[in-house]
Amino acid sequence: MVPEFVSLDGGEFTMGSDRFCPEERPVHRARVDPFRLGRYAVTNREFAAFVEATGYLTVAERPLDPREFPDAEDLGPGSLVFEPTPGPVDLRNWRAWWRWVPGASWRHPHGPESGIDDKGEHPVVQVAYEDATAYAAWAGARLPTEAEWEYAARGGLDGATFAWGENPNDGTLANTWQGRFPYRNDGARGWVYTAAVGSFPPNGYGLHEMTGNTWEWTSTSWSASHRDDDHCAPASHPAHGGGGDDLVITKGGSHLCSPEYCLRYRPAARSPQTPDSSTTHLGFRLARDRAR
Repeated sequence: MVPEFVSLDGGEFTMGSDRFCPEERPVHRARVDPFRLGRYAVTNREFAAFVEATGYLTVAERPLDPREFPDAEDLGPGSLVFEPTPGPVDLRNWRAWWRWVPGASWRHPHGPESGIDDKGEHPVVQVAYEDATAYAAWAGARLPTEAEWEYAARGGLDGATFAWGENPNDGTLANTWQGRFPYRNDGARGWVYTAAVGSFPPNGYGLHEMTGNTWEWTSTSWSASHRDDDHCAPASHPAHGGGGDDLVITKGGSHLCSPEYCLRYRPAARSPQTPDSSTTHLGFRLARDRAR
């Protein structure tokens, strides 16, 4: 059960943006070689096949290392889960809507009582960088670089704000937050959390959900400056914990992105995560090399 790939010619494109978050600057010309990219994010069904074949245990399913978390009261497995707030809150405090939940994992994204039996075609979430690279190696693939990912997400619309052009998302173009964040989400095409892959229109390269739905891991290490911005969420938060010194770039935004808080469902948008990060809105898709 290996994801379907789209063959991309590569070439030069305009990477980055000088209109939104500072870490997206400077705008520059970048080049990528020909490659192949998954048409969809890796799904729960596909990841389950990998686990069944290998017995792999994800980072979120392992106990925390007491050397890295000396103050933690519960060192059992778990992860961060998004929970809507009862009403408006200070948007500078991400802890208002993220909660550590023991037992949260890819099998139980929102905690032990949740499941994925009816979500086989949804993107797998609660996967850390190590989990994504392990799956990729098993599938004879790899994660895309940031440049490859952004080139693919643009779908041939060089320099466009969104993967579909310049029009704001009205809830039909991508799975992003519709309503007042973080307490009321009216749903994009009826989806309040993740949507099944292929639920939203493909971009110009035939790739689905390159923005919105879930953030996606890349293979590129983070290097940037950060500052608060009226339209940008804080660029990073400790999604799984405090372990890991190196940060990795994630791309694409997610179903939690809202213009009033996190306008990052754009090809140029980027965010750093610690490699052990796993949340309810973080997944990945595969890439492969292609002969010129």
